[in-house]
Formats: sequence, structure tokens, C-alpha cells
Amino acid sequence: MIVDSHQHFWDPDQVYYSWLVPAYGPIYRTFEPAELEPQLAAAGVDRTVLVQAANNFEDTEAMLAQAAEHEWVGAVVGWVPLYAHKLARKKLDDLMANPWFKGVRHLNHEEPDPDWLVRPEVIDGLKVLEERGLTFDVIAVYPGHLRHVPALAEACPDLRMVIDHLAKPPIASGDYDGWKTELAAAAEHPNVYAKVSGLNTAADWEAWTAADLVEPTGHALEAFGAGRLMFGSDWPVAILAGDYAKVWTETGRALDELGVQGTERAAILGDTAAAFYGIEGRVRP
Repeated sequence: MIVDSHQHFWDPDQVYYSWLVPAYGPIYRTFEPAELEPQLAAAGVDRTVLVQAANNFEDTEAMLAQAAEHEWVGAVVGWVPLYAHKLARKKLDDLMANPWFKGVRHLNHEEPDPDWLVRPEVIDGLKVLEERGLTFDVIAVYPGHLRHVPALAEACPDLRMVIDHLAKPPIASGDYDGWKTELAAAAEHPNVYAKVSGLNTAADWEAWTAADLVEPTGHALEAFGAGRLMFGSDWPVAILAGDYAKVWTETGRALDELGVQGTERAAILGDTAAAFYGIEGRVRP
């Protein structure tokens, strides 16, 4: 099974997205399943993970409705107020009745406090996810947040968490030293995974190729192993620097350059995500 572990839909006429402003140009509009479906088919992707794009219940409800209508959506990562664990617990009672709801994410990089992730009340909320066997997508943008991941992993050792977009490595500058150290520290914890996603928008938007993905992907492979890495397109954010087809093709070329084949390649391109999010179903014929 080929799984895209990270994609979004949004409709600003129906849901409020605090970050989505006209300055984002080509992604400042509605994105719905009908636009993505043929691109998935062209790439041979069987399932996707639909990930939250707003810190509100409306976004989660819209995603769950879309998952119910499209078989290729294998899992939904929604939102609950982690900073209010009693309310989060109550909301999860409802959300967990939905078979597509698998985990939670919060746009913590939009929070004024760079240490929001390790606030005591947020840790309490993460413990609720841990108790219920849910997953947590960590927005750990380097250098502001990645350093907190080991603390989260220690506080919630049974919470399976995944670092989105490899924490946005500094591809454009090439100054990888600090990022490599912090990612390796996060990877020391067996409950921490990472997504090979969103790397094109961390590189030169106009000129990036597979060559730009090799070093960060190779370091992540060394740190986590293929069994804790998963491919994601980050569509439609990805179209700021290319399109779905380019992300898919160039990621494959980077894996070729790294000699990633067989079971390791299968893990990164689907098996890890399927196991992490509990995705079942047949592959495309």
C-alpha cells in the first residue's frame, strides 16, 4: 500500500484558517478532494492521511465528512484543545467513535509562546492522547520547536508522535549541523517518528530537485531507520514550490540516490504510515 501521510483540504468560506492570507498566493483558495484525486491516481497512491489545518472543531468535522465520502482517505488527524485537557477528553469521546479519526495536531508554530509545546497544561492534554492510544503530529519547526521533542517523548513515553516535515531542515542555507543534532536526539526515543514531507518548501522554491532532498532524507534515515519514516506530499502547500507530481517523483529519485529499495522503500512509501495510523484497505488495482 502506498500512503501519502500528509495532505490537506480547506475551504475558507466554510472554516476559519487564521494563517491563510492573500500573501500565500496560489494556495489562498479552496482545495477539495476532486482536485487531488487524479493526482493520487497518477502517482499510484492508495491512501492518504488528511491533516488538520486549523485549531478549531469545524476543520476536523469537515475532514471527517470528506473521509466518509472518499475511500482513499485512510486516516484523519484532527484537533482538540490540548491546553484544556478536560474539554479535550470530552470531545474525544465523540471523535473516537468515527473510524477515520486517528490522531491530533495543533498549529503550535502559530502560538506566540515558542515553548507552547512543553507547557504543563499541554503535556496534560498529550497524556489524554497517550491514554487513548491516539497519535500526535508534532509541528517541530527548527530551530524553535524541535528541541522540545525529547521532553515530550519522555513525558509521554507511550504516545506515538511524528515530526512533520522533518522539522523543516535548513535546506536553502545548507547549515545542517544544529538540525542534525536535534533530530538525532529526538530519534533516540522509540515513540518518535518523522515525515519526509514539506521539504520542497524548505529549499529554493524555483530550483529545487531531488539533490536537495538527499542530505536531509539520508540523515533522517540514519537517525530513525525506514520503520519510523513516512512519505508525505504536504499538498496543497507543496504547490508553492512545484506540484504533487514533482514532489512524488523527486522524492523517489532521492530515495534512489540513497539506495533505498525493497522493504525499506516500502516502509517509507506506505508501510510505516499504515501501521502508525492504523490504515487498512486494498491497494489500487
